[in-house]
Amino acid sequence: MHIRLKTASIIAILAGCSEEALAADKVRFGTDWLAQADHGGFYQALADGTYAKHGLDVEIIPGGPNAANQALLTSGKIDFYLGTPQNVINATVDGSPLVDIAAIYQKAPQILMAHPGVETFQDLTRLADIFMSAGGYESYFAWMLASFQGFSEEQYRPYNGSLTPFVTNTHSAQQGLLTSEPYSVQLQAGWSPKVFLLADQGYKPYAQTITVRPSFIADRPDVIQRFIDATIEGWNTYLYGDNHSANELIKLENPDMTDELLAYALDVMRQYGLVDNDETVKTGIGCITEERYRSFFDTLVAAETISANFNYRRVFDAQFVCKGVGVAFRK
Repeated sequence: MHIRLKTASIIAILAGCSEEALAADKVRFGTDWLAQADHGGFYQALADGTYAKHGLDVEIIPGGPNAANQALLTSGKIDFYLGTPQNVINATVDGSPLVDIAAIYQKAPQILMAHPGVETFQDLTRLADIFMSAGGYESYFAWMLASFQGFSEEQYRPYNGSLTPFVTNTHSAQQGLLTSEPYSVQLQAGWSPKVFLLADQGYKPYAQTITVRPSFIADRPDVIQRFIDATIEGWNTYLYGDNHSANELIKLENPDMTDELLAYALDVMRQYGLVDNDETVKTGIGCITEERYRSFFDTLVAAETISANFNYRRVFDAQFVCKGVGVAFRK
């Protein structure tokens, strides 16, 4: 796999093919989707040698429609996975416990898009159709039904991966990610959709969480700490430094990525504070807190999607983050 070869070559260059290079800890990291700007900091740390400088030989394994990276994590075939708190909770409830150890996105990029003329989130209650995935129906749509008057089960329409049903139906809304779908609608339809970031409406899970097996925390905490620190440094550079090498790796891995889409995604990451905000300026990127996990757990309980007896403290471990790593980068 060329991404792995790239890692090895970086280590050899930085370490001069010494014994230190041969001793680098091999790490397999699976993402949640095809290479994109949402993974920018990871590719940055790979491309500019940050992982190598932390003594890591990192292989990035992209996700995608036919990938099963979370299953590879639970079976021990990869070491880290890029997921969501909801995924971790579901896996733990199902008997395959996982643990979040960092959150790259302090705000989930989940959005609903509507046609021009829809002004407020409450206006969405008057639309006939809301296109969303089964996962969205079971998570944030359940939250919408529990939290706002006017939404109904009858509005739900399965999302089939195509923008066309939404674009052609002026009385509809559709799920999406802030970093991609609004750009795609503009490109396809020639108009900009009205965008509602669910995090700004009260739906506030972390996203792009780095997830591991509990046994990995017990067995290799030093490797975890180095991976987290290097990743945070990579995200600092991707957001605020020269990210050209990372974007070239992303485009190499996913030829559908364009410079324009990568630039758009980076712009909205900064604009909406997805990765870096007033809190992470103090604590460092990736910070997670019990308060946020408790809040999301309470949201799920209110939406009746999880039992109040579930021990939410099982699904996160904050010992590796919130230490101010990389804070000086932005000063």
